[in-house]
Amino acid sequence: MSPADVDNAEVQRMSGEAARMQHVLERQRGAFVASRPERLAVRRNRIERAVRLLKDHAEALCAAMAEDFGSRSQRQSMMTDIAGTVRFGKYCLKHLEGWAKPSRRSLDFPLPLLGARAEVRYEPKGVVGILSPWNFPVNLSFGPLMQVLAAGNRAMLKPSEFTERTSELLRQLVERTFAEEEVAVITGGPDVAQAFSELPFDHLVFTGSTQTGRKVMEAAARNLVPVTLELGGKSPVVVGRSADLAKAGERIALGKMMNAGQICLAPDYLLVHESQEDAMVAAVELGARTLYPTVLANDDYASIVTDRHHQRLQDLVEDARDKGAEVVVVNPADEDFANSNARKMPLTILRKVTDDMRAMQEEIFGPVLPVKTYSRTEEAIDHINANDRPLGLYYFGNDRAEQEVVLGRTASGGVTTNDVLFHVSMDDLPFGGTGASGIGSYHGPEGFREFSHARSIYHQARVDVAKLAGFKPPYGPATDRTVRMTMK
Repeated sequence: MSPADVDNAEVQRMSGEAARMQHVLERQRGAFVASRPERLAVRRNRIERAVRLLKDHAEALCAAMAEDFGSRSQRQSMMTDIAGTVRFGKYCLKHLEGWAKPSRRSLDFPLPLLGARAEVRYEPKGVVGILSPWNFPVNLSFGPLMQVLAAGNRAMLKPSEFTERTSELLRQLVERTFAEEEVAVITGGPDVAQAFSELPFDHLVFTGSTQTGRKVMEAAARNLVPVTLELGGKSPVVVGRSADLAKAGERIALGKMMNAGQICLAPDYLLVHESQEDAMVAAVELGARTLYPTVLANDDYASIVTDRHHQRLQDLVEDARDKGAEVVVVNPADEDFANSNARKMPLTILRKVTDDMRAMQEEIFGPVLPVKTYSRTEEAIDHINANDRPLGLYYFGNDRAEQEVVLGRTASGGVTTNDVLFHVSMDDLPFGGTGASGIGSYHGPEGFREFSHARSIYHQARVDVAKLAGFKPPYGPATDRTVRMTMK
């Protein structure tokens, strides 16, 4: 087969994939329109089925994730991808009825006395696309799905090709659990993901890098599709002088090494007072050694997901070393990483970093931790504000006044104080970014509203309000009276 034949075959294949996805979208939209208005019991049943899918197939899903990564703790997967998502589904079931109630709105006097009423109904948008990443492949697919279903929508999921076993298993399980016009899973590579993002959904959710998020938003904009983008970025940790360094060190190490740092909210770099740098680095080292006394031979420590990503992290470290950084490799058991093909990487702390280093410019997404010092709190704040707004911001310290200065003068998607990551696990708090770290949010009542259309409804009084207020021509004294009362 000639190169031209190969290209033609690929074009035809993608044309077929795009047509199939369009067909699924049309089936879902047709079913959505035909079923309106759909009872809350139907939404509740769909969430319950999604929860049951996760519970019944938890071990198989965790095994698939471990195989996709090469090494990933099945207990960690059970905690982060299965149990956490099941809990969120139950949270949605608990609050569904309250979220869906119409909201009464106030009217100008004397309209209520005349019998007029106003309300907002939170109605489903239609068909929602969910483009999910590889780092938490079940949670970041089914987490948004729970609220998409709660809001009364149909859903099409496109999970990552990097975790292909998990994605294929999800496809099979969803196919057994839902009719195609309710929920469907589309698998495939980057070309399929691109075609997926170009579909005329009623809403599109994407979790991934800022660079890819821009492309997804551009594709969605061609069809005026509203988007929710969860993008990440460089989440800073401000360590105040009043912090308990021992506690901070262990908590930062845990957040940086869980899933080998492959978390959009992982602490990306530290901002430490110059007088405490040595003590802070020592505390993080101690925390890492305590939590992970071995790395290569430790089933609790995840592998880097691909060779390419592993090499990118090595290159970040070498770039920093070449530009003058001090590299501290935390290797408690003196294991031989250079001759291992396990794609495991120990926590690597970078000291004396400068802003021209790639590690201070790119989202790290791995177990590499730059440490930057400051002499005044304002310097730390200025550094954060000079860069893109992060998805998360962390502050350690017992000085409430300083904490409020840091929070008041910075912007981020969310915040955890005296720990890292935890705000995303609070189901009643919205999870989302701002600026380069994302648009929109889910979780909490905000997520239900994100996937709903807030439909304004005004019920007019029986009297002729337009005539009474002087809105009807010919304009005269009644019009003047209304203007004077409005301007008073």
